[in-house]
Amino acid sequence: MMKKSFNRMNNYLSMVKFSHTVFAMPFALIGFFIAVRLTEAELNYVTFILVILCMIFARNAAMAFNRYADKEIDGKNPRTALREIPAGIIKARSALPFVIINVILFFIATYFINRLTFRLSPIAVLIILGYSFTKKFTSLSHLVLGLGLSLAPIGAYLAVTGRFNIIPVLYSLVVLFWVGGFDIIYSLQDEKFDKSLQLKSIPAVIGKKKAMWVSNIFHLLTAGFIITPGLIAHLGAYYWTGSAIFLILLTYQHFLVKPNDLSRINLAFFTTNGIASIIFALFTILDLYIG
Repeated sequence: MMKKSFNRMNNYLSMVKFSHTVFAMPFALIGFFIAVRLTEAELNYVTFILVILCMIFARNAAMAFNRYADKEIDGKNPRTALREIPAGIIKARSALPFVIINVILFFIATYFINRLTFRLSPIAVLIILGYSFTKKFTSLSHLVLGLGLSLAPIGAYLAVTGRFNIIPVLYSLVVLFWVGGFDIIYSLQDEKFDKSLQLKSIPAVIGKKKAMWVSNIFHLLTAGFIITPGLIAHLGAYYWTGSAIFLILLTYQHFLVKPNDLSRINLAFFTTNGIASIIFALFTILDLYIG
């Protein structure tokens, strides 16, 4: 019985790609600790745990809903046909309650943070769930995905302070264009499939070579938005070291993937971006406390 429950839990964690929390979670931590250090707010461990829970519940809901909404598309695509729902590992009717439970838990967590985060939580849910439909009518779906993840730093900042500030907004813009850029790279492998179903990814609309240029532009904007808060907040050597490593890894993934060679796309998408976000967050937080 215990083994069956453990396997079932692993199936759900696999469905939502729980390991991919390394993309947005580090930026939530940045938003949280910047709020604590730059506003001299109290380091509240309960709020910290609630922020972590919000990230987990929101991402679980978003990924599970995406798998539910795309179950027919995933079943037709050879690359995604073995995902949990099209493969029959998780029933579609079981995935939807999982989404609802995580949305409710997300609302509860925001309620116990502060009034502003609770009032804004329905907007966050609409964005992260609405992404699943955007590829059917706009090639800007990559930026909608980035927008959903970009809520992490500003949401964490609001959790601590209950008010807006330009610094977390800039980090949200970092996430917006960083994620949008690497999602374009990842979607290169589905260019022909997306065209066949008239799905509007940027590679399907303008081709692989031009799509790579769009990704380059997005990541140049990412670099600008990483540099700006460092200057505004007068951050030190640790921050600039972390920024340099992040941007080097960001550049490296563009050398890993070519329009005619996608063999290393998983290395570029998962490994490089995951390491980059963790290192950047670590050095930023170090700078805030010992820089």
